[in-house]
Amino acid sequence: MNETEYDYLRKFLLDSSGLSLDDQKQYLVEARLIPLVKTWGLTNISEIVIELRRNNSVLANAVTEAMTTNETSFFRDKTPFEEFKSLMLPKILAERATRRHLRIWVAAAATGQEPYTLAMLLRDSFPELIDWRIEIIATDISPQVLERARLGIYSQFEVQRGLPIQLLMKHFDEVKDGWQVKEELRRSIDWRELNLLQDFSHLGRFDVIFCRNVLIYFQVDTKKVILDRMATMLPADGYLMMGAAETVIGITETFGRVNECRAAVYAPDYSGQSLGLRTDSDQLPTPAALLREATAKAPVAE
Repeated sequence: MNETEYDYLRKFLLDSSGLSLDDQKQYLVEARLIPLVKTWGLTNISEIVIELRRNNSVLANAVTEAMTTNETSFFRDKTPFEEFKSLMLPKILAERATRRHLRIWVAAAATGQEPYTLAMLLRDSFPELIDWRIEIIATDISPQVLERARLGIYSQFEVQRGLPIQLLMKHFDEVKDGWQVKEELRRSIDWRELNLLQDFSHLGRFDVIFCRNVLIYFQVDTKKVILDRMATMLPADGYLMMGAAETVIGITETFGRVNECRAAVYAPDYSGQSLGLRTDSDQLPTPAALLREATAKAPVAE
């Protein structure tokens, strides 16, 4: 793969998925696409570029999937889930006690370990939610990855990464290819194909958004548009959970850091000030004007 071909792939990925690669990431592209070369019976990555220039849409989807599928595991990093359980969720549930409805969005859900982790946590740690309406919306750009997540089948290696043995025995069935999430848990999650570069307001409002280790790959302008849109989908006492290496600082003032949390937890904040845990759910209107302004400043690719 020469420099011209690498530049073409960088632009293709930026336009199709928002993935921003600098000129030092050629090794990453090669590592992700060489298996695709073999699968498609091609000779090298240069032939992938030729096919993309010919508008081979099937291969284009495969390239996007190969480059955007992120590393994931059950209970990844632990701290975010511990604080979701001990700090964030009790506060949210107290505020929602009357309407008894909880909505969670997992953006870029990949092969499903994160949404399933949340579903297990809710069932096992909060039995009082048995008569609540619980919605977990899990989205990803890749239909192939989502199909695997829906099936909920994981190898022995995958379930050994972060999943306690008691949860494995309780929520999984042993199958020929490994372990499958029990049907009841699989049915509790709504899987949807979604490109974060496109409008996602149709998903509605949420109490918590998990968008971990996703925006780190995007350009700053794209991050701002996505974050500002997410802010319109959260109440003042809602939360955005990001990855440990991610921040909103220097990107947008529509979120403030939740100081009590060690994890990267943010809440809608139009003053631009850092926040503590808040329960003032009535003080934040839906900021439609903010969404219009953000979209006008940084148009999102089709």
